[in-house]
Amino acid sequence: MPPPADIVKVAIEWPGAFPKLMEIDQKKPLSSIIKEVCDGWSLANHDQFALQHADSSNFYITEKNRNEIKNGAILRLTTSPAQNAQQLHERIQSSSMDAKLEALKDLANYSRDVTFAQEFINLDGISLLTQMVESGTERYQKLQKIMKPCFGDMLSFTLTAFVELMDHGIVSWDTFSVAFIKKIASYVNKFASDISILQRSLAILESMVLNSHDLYQKVAQEITIGQLIPHLQGTDQEIQTYTIAVINALFLKAPDDKRQEMANILAQKQLRSIILTHVIRAQRAINNEMAHQLYVLQVLTFNLLEDRMMTKMDPQDQAQRDIIFELRRIAFDAESELNNSSGSMEKRKSMYTRDYKKLGFINHVNPAMDFTQTPPGMLALDNMLYFAKHHQDAYIRIVLENSSREDKHECPFGRSSIELTKMLCEILKVGELPSETCNDFHPMFFTHDRSFEEFFCICIQLLNKTWKEMRATSEDFNKVMQVVKEQIMRALTTKPSSLDQFKSKLQNLSYTEILKIRQSERMNQEDFQSRPILELKEKIQPEILELIKQQRLNRLVEGTCFRKLNSRRRQDKFWYCRLSPNHKVLHYGDLEESPQGEVPHDSLQDKCKSCTKIVTLLLLLYKEEGTFPPYCVWTDGLNALLGKDMLSDLTRNDLDTLLSMEIKLRLLDLENIQIPDAPPPIPKEPSNYDFVYDCN
Repeated sequence: MPPPADIVKVAIEWPGAFPKLMEIDQKKPLSSIIKEVCDGWSLANHDQFALQHADSSNFYITEKNRNEIKNGAILRLTTSPAQNAQQLHERIQSSSMDAKLEALKDLANYSRDVTFAQEFINLDGISLLTQMVESGTERYQKLQKIMKPCFGDMLSFTLTAFVELMDHGIVSWDTFSVAFIKKIASYVNKFASDISILQRSLAILESMVLNSHDLYQKVAQEITIGQLIPHLQGTDQEIQTYTIAVINALFLKAPDDKRQEMANILAQKQLRSIILTHVIRAQRAINNEMAHQLYVLQVLTFNLLEDRMMTKMDPQDQAQRDIIFELRRIAFDAESELNNSSGSMEKRKSMYTRDYKKLGFINHVNPAMDFTQTPPGMLALDNMLYFAKHHQDAYIRIVLENSSREDKHECPFGRSSIELTKMLCEILKVGELPSETCNDFHPMFFTHDRSFEEFFCICIQLLNKTWKEMRATSEDFNKVMQVVKEQIMRALTTKPSSLDQFKSKLQNLSYTEILKIRQSERMNQEDFQSRPILELKEKIQPEILELIKQQRLNRLVEGTCFRKLNSRRRQDKFWYCRLSPNHKVLHYGDLEESPQGEVPHDSLQDKCKSCTKIVTLLLLLYKEEGTFPPYCVWTDGLNALLGKDMLSDLTRNDLDTLLSMEIKLRLLDLENIQIPDAPPPIPKEPSNYDFVYDCN
């Protein structure tokens, strides 16, 4: 007979004694269980003891998390969180360097546990650590030359404990002094060779900026871009990631009037080229956290365009009108010089109107009116002028080529540029805040200081080319824009490494090629609507679902290693889970590093027969990444184990693909034969049955 659900069999350790096997009744108060354990070893003052997991986490067991204890778990009897916090609070103030170092090391480890953290913070532990950073370490700096490793380790453990304690969100970031900020900022320069100190100092600065407006201003005064740049030129990707994270935080929290100024400083310091050389084109893979930080920097950089995108043109502003005159001058320069020498004002106005029509503006008399819609506002005019000045030959060719066509076939440069600018802003989500989970950065945007403008220049030439290929007229304008958007999106999905490579990808995506791709996709995703096909689909769908289910369960048996995300999205821990071959038990546990191949069942310290815990852990690990493939595989597999439907996007895609392939295979013999929508009519009964005979 299986034990009651509330009874958990565990082993409990105590230093110097043999482990005790006992059954824990989850209905009993935790204090009663601890007293029972203490009595078994004749230990008095049971209220000064607690239970904790004996694995690498060493997390305390509380009334809130006790339900996570599973059969076969190994626990440890230890001092209570309050006692432990009090002891460590005293030990880290020891006059002995060795004792202090050991205490700080223990504090850094225990601070990951929110139960301990709360007790230590209640003792004003955060203030003690900040005082040690501000002044307490100074007296040891004199000993740096003879005790440098010890000093470095001590400071590293102090900062680690501080970061872990603050990550729990118990204490506000607004409480820290300028002296503390100055000290942390100084470590960014002073300890460039000490990776652990540098990493934690950068993490603290990032959190300060993101969590407090007042601290942003103080940090911005203490740390400069010039001080951060050298850390990007190293080879440690984690340090590079933290450095870009600090730059992004300063960029994100900067007031609107300071952002452009900061962008100018970044340009002066050649941040883009440094990132391109030492990060993007370095001889190593870019991890997810670095990809996220590069994506954030990309978004923040493009968001600088929002002001121009939302600025309407003032038709009375002569400086703005001069830009339009400059577009006309560049396009029709020779002709303008010839005509400006003579002729009345009326004649020149007529000539301007004719030229503005050739330039493709909607309002030929006053083209400034074309830029009063936001978005794209003045950004469209900026792009047109950049194209005219920096790609003058292409600009003149497009304008003159279209002005010589018949009216109905000309591609209006002005109107096209305005709509294209608006489209590019939508594609790049200009003006939107960066997503907390997205890693979608494009290397090509880090290859040029004016990447958006160059992006526009490539795309406006593509638009003109596609217009000709489609033999479009003004009535087809929206259709052309849809095709151009598809061309751009398909080229972007290949993640070209440079603008030239992007241009090359577009060359291969002609209108004819887009039609072929669309036709192929329609064939692959074709949803046959005739009743016989629908009936065939209905018949074979259970077989396909069973096939997908078996594949998911096989993947669960193989197991998966997940990265654990902490509150700052750092991915420094691993968690492995696999299903037993008999599909009865789930084995899981934490790992210090990513495994090579499968992890044996017996090396995973936890197991359970309920999917609820695993589902919860998966949600915690990847709560913002619901389309992450391993996450989809596991949720599908767990649903299959529970007898529920597999509802992920991955299953829907697999089902559609496999169903389509299976139907096409079964219909090969019917190729070129039209399948009727309805079965053929049953013939009338014969007038007699003389043709029937008995074979016997």
